[in-house]
Amino acid sequence: MKFYFPDSQDLVSPTYDFVHDEYSPLRVRQRDDRYAHEVLSAPAYDGILVSKAIVDGSVSGAGKYSMPQRQRLYRLGVRGFFRLPDGVETLGDCGAFNYVNEPEPPYSVDEVLDFYEQCGFEAGVSIDHIILGYQRPGLVNFEPPDEWVDRRRISLRYAEAFIAETKKRKSSVEPVGAAQGWDPASYADSVKELQRMGYKRIALGGMVPLKTPDILDCLQEIDTIRRKSTKLHLLGITRADSIESFASYGVASFDSTSSFRQSFMDDRDNYHTTTTTYAAIRVPQVDGNVTLKRAVLSGKVAQAEAVKAERECLARLRAFDRGECTVDEALAATIAYENVVGVKKTYDEQYRRTLEHAPWKACQCGLCAQHGIEMAIFRGTERNKRRGFHNLSVLAEKMSVLPCRATTRKGKHG
Repeated sequence: MKFYFPDSQDLVSPTYDFVHDEYSPLRVRQRDDRYAHEVLSAPAYDGILVSKAIVDGSVSGAGKYSMPQRQRLYRLGVRGFFRLPDGVETLGDCGAFNYVNEPEPPYSVDEVLDFYEQCGFEAGVSIDHIILGYQRPGLVNFEPPDEWVDRRRISLRYAEAFIAETKKRKSSVEPVGAAQGWDPASYADSVKELQRMGYKRIALGGMVPLKTPDILDCLQEIDTIRRKSTKLHLLGITRADSIESFASYGVASFDSTSSFRQSFMDDRDNYHTTTTTYAAIRVPQVDGNVTLKRAVLSGKVAQAEAVKAERECLARLRAFDRGECTVDEALAATIAYENVVGVKKTYDEQYRRTLEHAPWKACQCGLCAQHGIEMAIFRGTERNKRRGFHNLSVLAEKMSVLPCRATTRKGKHG
């Protein structure tokens, strides 16, 4: 089972000053900053997924790339731009969630294939249109809305044109067909049609909102028509506990940012280990937190008092990491800063557990040994993204020990 990490230009600066919370004045982001595969001690993913919408933008607005970054990507190619080591694969797609509210995808087949070829992707997903709904089997006389039917038809039409164009150009890009559906039967029919067109790799889209049993229902139905040679990819899905089940139905790869984003999007489950999760200790920046800045400007919080409490909190946490103060002392300074800030909800019990276990001390990801407790502090992008990279390494470790079967259920048409 292969894991692809979707790109959103997530990098960290190797010269970032954690004590003063500042960047080097000589820093050039793309040139000097580092991707996860450049800072972790072991590979955390088998490939990267790059969306055209992230690079070039779409009708919903500009992408995540600046003009110089776009030009650099097209000039160097995807491998050169990301400084990818051997063995890390590349996969392109359109980023359908970026135009989900449009009646039609904003790209042509030629535009998308040009993007894949010019950037040097090894494989590329056909243009698709996400279906905004799912119906569990069993509803009597259910008729899918016309919009769902149209979006599936659009996806299949683009897929047929896409594989035809790759053959016409004799493209080096491996075509990956995008399957959409609203229930197990419609997903299975999409896969059947894509196989008829000649696709040997098929990406299942629109499943991010689905519960795991629903995904398995779809995979079971797809398996009745899946050819043995057909490899499936799950777009935007992790579900590490179900990977073995997914693999048994022909899923060969998946992509997701879930583990990475939990480092700064989740309330509690920010720092992962192979057996549990921990809450990162929130220490907002006085001059960088919008809510706190408003409180200072309104006079509710004295800036000098906030700065003093912030510095004391960080000093105590670092002293704890060096073995120079107790858990109670570090936690007391954290709570004192929270009281100054006026947080609405404290996670003091979760923080105590994080400090008592100090999971970063036993971690071998390469970042934890270098940065220590900074990895468990919820504060600014440099700490949060490093913790996200750490979480990716944990996902890779979990996958390495999963008892995925060497063989999958054979498709009935295999």
